[in-house]
Amino acid sequence: MPTALGSRPSGSAQQGSPPATAVTRPSRLLPTLLVLVFLSGLAALVYQVLWLRLLSLVFGVTVWAASTVLASFMGGLALGSFGAARAADRVRAPLRWYGAVELAIGVSALLTPIALGGVERVYVLLAPAVAGQPALLTVLRVALSAAVLLVPSALMGATLPLAARAALSRGTGLGARVSLLYATNTAGAIAGVLLAGMYLVGGVGSSTSFLLAASLNAVVGTVAIVTSYRAPADASVDAPQSGGGVAPIGPGARRLLLGVFTLSGFASFALEIIWFRILVFYIMATTYAFTMMLAAVLAGIAMGSYAAAPLIRAGRATVGLLAAIELALGVATLLSLAVLTRSRDVALLVGLGPDRANSGSLGLPDLVFLAATFGALLPAAFLFGLAFPIGLHLWMGPGGAARTGERLGVFYGANVLGAIAGSLAAGFVLLPILGSQSSLIIGAAVSGGSGLALLAVLRSRRKAALLGAVGAAAFAVSLVLLPDPFAGAMERRYAGEQLLWREEGVQSTVSVHRDKDGALVLYLDGLHQADDRPEQVALHRMIGHLPMALHPAPKRVLVVGLGGGVTAGAVARHPGATVDVVELSPGVVGAAAWFRSVNEGVLDRANVRLRLDDARNDLLLGRGPYDVITADIIQPHHAGAGNVYSAEYFRLVRDALADDGIALQWLGPFPETRQKLIARTFLSVFPETTFWAEGSLMIGSKRPLQLDPAAFARRLADRELSAALADVGVRDFASLVALYWSGPDELRAYTGGGPILTDDRPMVEYFLSLPLREPPGDVSRVRGDPRRVVKR
Repeated sequence: MPTALGSRPSGSAQQGSPPATAVTRPSRLLPTLLVLVFLSGLAALVYQVLWLRLLSLVFGVTVWAASTVLASFMGGLALGSFGAARAADRVRAPLRWYGAVELAIGVSALLTPIALGGVERVYVLLAPAVAGQPALLTVLRVALSAAVLLVPSALMGATLPLAARAALSRGTGLGARVSLLYATNTAGAIAGVLLAGMYLVGGVGSSTSFLLAASLNAVVGTVAIVTSYRAPADASVDAPQSGGGVAPIGPGARRLLLGVFTLSGFASFALEIIWFRILVFYIMATTYAFTMMLAAVLAGIAMGSYAAAPLIRAGRATVGLLAAIELALGVATLLSLAVLTRSRDVALLVGLGPDRANSGSLGLPDLVFLAATFGALLPAAFLFGLAFPIGLHLWMGPGGAARTGERLGVFYGANVLGAIAGSLAAGFVLLPILGSQSSLIIGAAVSGGSGLALLAVLRSRRKAALLGAVGAAAFAVSLVLLPDPFAGAMERRYAGEQLLWREEGVQSTVSVHRDKDGALVLYLDGLHQADDRPEQVALHRMIGHLPMALHPAPKRVLVVGLGGGVTAGAVARHPGATVDVVELSPGVVGAAAWFRSVNEGVLDRANVRLRLDDARNDLLLGRGPYDVITADIIQPHHAGAGNVYSAEYFRLVRDALADDGIALQWLGPFPETRQKLIARTFLSVFPETTFWAEGSLMIGSKRPLQLDPAAFARRLADRELSAALADVGVRDFASLVALYWSGPDELRAYTGGGPILTDDRPMVEYFLSLPLREPPGDVSRVRGDPRRVVKR
């Protein structure tokens, strides 16, 4: 009869000793397998970083799009795991099959950029039919993501059951071996995410990164196949094995254990998304912040999995220990927020203030906080990593080696299915409805509740009551001490400012403050987005008015980004113009009402239409042609901003313009290399580019810009237009031409030859690939003759 879950087995299995008939030869494969799964994990995370980035170019950088892409990827892993579960037990040479799968991963991953081209065409064709229907749009994105990711991700899901079966030494602690494999694979994943996120994408580009990762798969696959021919085939698959101290588990207890680790997958992936949403309150929202957060989580998981191996070998991996780990995980999740808040205080001591937050570089304060991020997230991640192999060890139980792959595949697949649900729930339900703090509490409660459920099947009721009381008390205390992540960050970063309004949404947290000087300030995830100071208002109005003044008769206009609404408000004042505004964050729309005094009440104007979407995704769907396309200020080093600074994006802008259309692009006082990269890229798409307003604004057109003095004078006869342009100092034709700074010849001389920004290599977003300590580009010497743009 099976004993209760968590009780110790009798006989030699209690000590984890192998039966006398154990075949130990396959154990010699373990060192080789550890190297192979490390490299496999490295390649897998490189692919994941690349896939998320490439699919965001089609679906946008919204949380909804990212969640659906991640869910599609995890769905493939689950399918592969379930599919390989039984096969791993039937094949005579699992290592050889593992090698073949690795080769197939490399080939299929190399084909994904080609598949992406087809997916983009299908998306452009079908997306307009489901516009305004979020549920159908999500289904479409999931289906198309799966078309790209299903094959390679399913192959990845098949590797763990095959690797575990190849590592099996009958009678010698399978649980400890799987723990080592899982930990080493995760360690490779850490290397992959750091390599891709910190260097490869910005340093060598996505195409080369795909080749490098596929080369690793080729090496892994080839070595595995060659090694398999040198090792004897495992023919006696039905020989008994020991669980290293595992008791038999009854059907009810097995269902509970599987349910706990389905919930564990839910909690782990939901928390990854929630943690990132919280992190951006504290540190500059760059791609590196996400990279370091993910690396911290993976590092904790790897360390925990390594720590599980000796516990399993010593026979100490019991259900009581697992329950304690789950209870501690709930507490550690809550405490991660308190540690993050205190970490911000440490970073402030070394000089991280609001001015550095938009600097586009990483200095000592940023590195201090990134290191503190590891300290905040590591304990919870460690416990996740510790729990998984222990739970798997208990789930596997004693039994035939023939069931190794099946049991492992079912357990891993259920955990991945939970992860899919967690990523979707965080993006579509928890964050938009409850906010980051309450969502974090739910993630912690899922883990703590799992621990309490496990206590219910412990044989020792006294031990169960004691663990439950201690765990519940610790959770309650942590809950009382839980800080508000927004207040904890903003009150420290912008001390002395008065919070007037705040909205935490799925995409971002938006707030409006009154600063010490009395100015209204709009923050997006803690970063300055807009304010009502005269100099800022003048710049944003110029971004709106200048292209409208340069075009002979603008009728259809697109404004990319709402911000405080000043740019769109300026555009909307031009008679006869209909204005489309595309904004990514719903919270920014709510904040715009606070800036009515400077944005002309833009969202209430009859000629303005608002669309909540990713601007690039919107342009991809071909809503033009437009006479004018202008864009609110977007910092190029923010996460996802590379998508709107690449040559491919500027081509979408060009293609959306009418033949006589005009596009405006802001060029800030960036370090010289970055400034020249942006200008050179814009110039590569718009060869007739001109500089205006002391070189801070670039005007692109399909043909040489020619201004007609008489036609402009006739337009100024309209009092409404005349009053609007007077706000930026344009009172006559001469004052308009006075804003001219230089032409395409001078620009080409200034930018020189060199690389441009592409989707393949978005260097300004991945700015660590560029010189970090440079003075701003000096465009003051780049002067041209304004007569070249005056019609004769």
